[in-house]
This record gives sequence, C-alpha cells and structure tokens, in this order.
Amino acid sequence: MSIMPSEISTDDPDASIALRGHSTNLVGVPTGLLASVAFNDFPLPLCISGTREAHRSLFERLNTLSDPHEAGRIFQDYMALVFDLDHVVEQNERRRFRASYIRLLKDWGFDSNTPAAAVLKGWVESRFGLFPTFHKAPIRRFNSSQWIDYTVEKMSGRFNNNAIHMQLDLLYEFCQWMLLRFHSTGKKHMLLYRGTNDLREQQLIQQIDARNAIVRLNNLVSFTTQRSIADEFGDTIIEAEVPVAKLLFFDTLLSGHPLRGEAECLVIGGDCRVKLSYL
Repeated sequence: MSIMPSEISTDDPDASIALRGHSTNLVGVPTGLLASVAFNDFPLPLCISGTREAHRSLFERLNTLSDPHEAGRIFQDYMALVFDLDHVVEQNERRRFRASYIRLLKDWGFDSNTPAAAVLKGWVESRFGLFPTFHKAPIRRFNSSQWIDYTVEKMSGRFNNNAIHMQLDLLYEFCQWMLLRFHSTGKKHMLLYRGTNDLREQQLIQQIDARNAIVRLNNLVSFTTQRSIADEFGDTIIEAEVPVAKLLFFDTLLSGHPLRGEAECLVIGGDCRVKLSYL
C-alpha cells in the first residue's frame, strides 16, 4: 500500500521549501547544496572546520590502529580526559551538571523531542546550517511558538555546557574516520530504514510514483540498519540510501553505547530520495 501525498505534512509549502538553512556553515559546502537531493545522490566528503587540527594528537594516535574496538576505547578515553567526563564530586564541592555527548545520545534514545535532543538539533543547525523541521511539532516559521520552544530548549544550560558542541564535533569527525577506515571503505551510501506512525516529521517535496518520493527529513533523524527493527516502530517504513558523510553516529561506532539495542544511526537531514511503504 503506497503513502498518499496528503499523508505527509505539507503545511505552508512555500515557507518550508524556501527556508532550509543558514547561508553559512562550518563544513565548506553551501547549505543549499548540502540540503539538496543532488548532494544525497552524489555526496562529497565533509569535515567540520578546525576540529581535527585542534585535536591532532587524537587522530594521529587513531591512524596507528588496526582494531576498531581499540579505536573506540581510545576515543572514549580521550573525551573523558579532555572534557572531564569522569569527574567525581568531592564532599563540600558544589555539584554542577557536566554535559556529555553520551548523555545526549542516551536522552535522544528515549525521546528525540527533549531539551537534550534540541541541543543536538542546534548543533546540526550551527555546524551544517540546516534548520530543524520538527521539534515536538512541525516548525514552519521563525516567529512560531514551535521555533521559540526549540530555541529555548537548545540553549538549555543543563545540556548546553562543557563545550558540548566541541564534543559533538569530535564525535562526528571520529564517526567519519571510523567509516572511512573500517566500515564503509569505498562506499558513499548506507541503506537505512525508519519506522514511524507519525509522518509530520517528514515534509513531502515530490511524489515520484506510488512508492518513491523526495521528502525533507528533520535536520537530525534516527534510522536503523535493520528493516526488522524499523517494523517495530511503526507501520510506515522509510527506506533511504543515506550518504555516509551525513552520519553523526552509527550502531557499531562505540561499545556499550545507549543506542546499540536498536541498531540506531543518527542521520543529518535535508531533502532525500526515499522509498515509502506500509506494512
């Protein structure tokens, strides 16, 4: 059974199509191109300006390794040391929450519309220039209550501290390093699936035929590598060939991470060619 165009949100299509992102970003590719189907079909490598240069010692150490599990351990140890993630509160010391990339991933796994999730979406907006299209509700205009709620939550002091954007920069660069070195050598795309009962997060840009369409994904969205797992999350299945350059996280990147149980990947959004079907 195919998905009809009316079943995907097209509220105020002129506004939603025009406002895809900022005019600038930190990855050296124009945001309009980055958000386009053309980029997804013919992706380019991406890197966040200055990140690997600022942490040269980490990537020099990683380049000497031949085991992905050891690379993951080195990365996690480095993050814990540089950002003091294992800090123990001493007696009489004032307790202050230290934002952590692992905590953001954990909260995202529970709910992608929390303040922690807003910080992740805000990081994508800051680094890749892409606006979120959904946070608790569809976002269509800057002056809408939905945009204001998202803006307030992405600046939450509880999660937006301890150089959290720098932590996420490193997570993205490590993810890209791991993909190139161990997991997708020579491949530009990864076949991923998303199951949903709520189609409001996707905006229909073009219905190509009964099963194929171009949709605008949220600026950060969850997929899974397993079709059987996607089936558990809804009766509508979105299948996409996602550029590896748009992966912030994939299921085997780190050991013992909070998203492992669902083989989850975090994908940076934009317009995407997909196959749509009902179970």
